[in-house]
Amino acid sequence: MGRPREVRVQVPASSANLGPGFDSLGLALGLYDDVEVSASDTPGVTVEMLGEGAGRVPCDESHLVVRAMRVAFDAVGDAPAGLRLRCHNAIPHSRGLGSSAAAAVAGAVAAIVLAGRDPELERDTLLQVTAGMEGHADNAAASLFGGFVVAWETDSTAPDRELPSSGNTAGRFHAVRLDVHPGIRPLVFVAGTESLTATTRGLLPERVPLSDAAFTGSRTALAVLAFTQRPELLLPATEDRLHQPYRRPAYPESALLVDSLRARGVPATISGAGPTVLALTSDGVVPDGIDIGGFTAMELPVDAVGARVEVG
Repeated sequence: MGRPREVRVQVPASSANLGPGFDSLGLALGLYDDVEVSASDTPGVTVEMLGEGAGRVPCDESHLVVRAMRVAFDAVGDAPAGLRLRCHNAIPHSRGLGSSAAAAVAGAVAAIVLAGRDPELERDTLLQVTAGMEGHADNAAASLFGGFVVAWETDSTAPDRELPSSGNTAGRFHAVRLDVHPGIRPLVFVAGTESLTATTRGLLPERVPLSDAAFTGSRTALAVLAFTQRPELLLPATEDRLHQPYRRPAYPESALLVDSLRARGVPATISGAGPTVLALTSDGVVPDGIDIGGFTAMELPVDAVGARVEVG
């Protein structure tokens, strides 16, 4: 496809776990980060930040988009001497909507295109790079491929290309994309506070009761059916005993909002590591009497496409 000098990548937000599917289920949502990247013959990196994260994240080689580009270039070669980036972010940071995965996807896709590769033919490389940086594939796969994804990891089996410094040395990542039932209209309730994945993961026990593991496994299987064919089953399909009960101290207001929505028959979960709440409605309406003080409610359509590319 040649080696373009400019590329624009638009990447959707994502909600991971979706209740029981810890590190395995993801959903792409219609809220986007836009990244424009230009190759330069002059060594060095410049980053301009607009929107979410502006003034708070580094604008040098340590920027997450740049780091993802470096990992992708290491995988396929042909890195330009210099890079100029302009990032316009709409995905809130540290809220459980996959902002870090979206940044990794934007960088990896941009690098693949600038290296003259077809991203459709490099889907596996993109997944290994982005999921490797995250440590799990649910958010990254949803942002890459759109729709509803089921993701998993297997032991390493001598990949075709080595992916240095991806952050993952244990195995390889895989994901299957499925279409979401058209009757599902997601609402997100974005909290005013932030939550760090590392903090919430630290609240999880090393062992859980067998009964809770079996319960959550059955609900994860049911979720695949509910999201794709039987949305009337979403309320039981989004029940979880594996991670959300242990994380309640990290986001008590969000947990109470989930409880309130579910008590009114609305399938609701913590989005990723929180504190955003995801509600899976059929009409995009918040039931009367639900207190959403401290949250910003947004109806976000399911994104069915994933990362989009425009070549300049």
